[in-house]
Amino acid sequence: MATQTKDTKKIREAVKRMKRITYTPVEPDMQLGFIHNNVDCIGCRACEIACKDKNGLAPGPRFRRVQYIEGGTYPDVFAYKVNMSCNHCADPACLPTCPTGAIFKRKKDGIVDIDSTLCIGCRRCEAACPYGAPQFDPIEKIVKKCNMCVDEIDAGRKPYCVMACMMRVLDIGPIDKIWDGSLDTVAMGGNDSVSRQVKNMANIELTKPSIGFVAHSKGKVE
Repeated sequence: MATQTKDTKKIREAVKRMKRITYTPVEPDMQLGFIHNNVDCIGCRACEIACKDKNGLAPGPRFRRVQYIEGGTYPDVFAYKVNMSCNHCADPACLPTCPTGAIFKRKKDGIVDIDSTLCIGCRRCEAACPYGAPQFDPIEKIVKKCNMCVDEIDAGRKPYCVMACMMRVLDIGPIDKIWDGSLDTVAMGGNDSVSRQVKNMANIELTKPSIGFVAHSKGKVE
């Protein structure tokens, strides 16, 4: 994959602009988010592969990560999966750390995206994110991340990761509907409750991530 030629004048102007303004969080008209069923996920990683294929990622960077959680002592043992990418947070820690303003949050749906033409690869966003969403591309020397497949969203379709899930345990929707259980999705059943956080996940009050989980009993945070 060829490295993009940077417009240094454009980047310098962006840096000057960022130094002049005070960061004001974007309040979107509607916030999209993810729902993942930790219990029914089989860990096939089809979502990971679909994401890497769609975004043309080289070995190494992963926008979406399926984590295997195991524990207990025989006979009381357990295992479940936690599936996360960028959480398109209400207060994204990555956004105000970017010196060029390459990271932005869309007003209409709250998706956090990166303008790769402005990214200088400083990796400040990578250090700031408590969930490991920004991924450094060692070939192009810039940071990339999940943008919820904005091209698909704008075309009225769902992200590649969601469409690739054979168990249909991953979905997207307005985050308020995910949290109150009213989203029309097969990712959660009628008797399932949605948790905003699972064990070993960074404190959600840091950035207010737009994600919900049908959590395993051993991973649920009340």
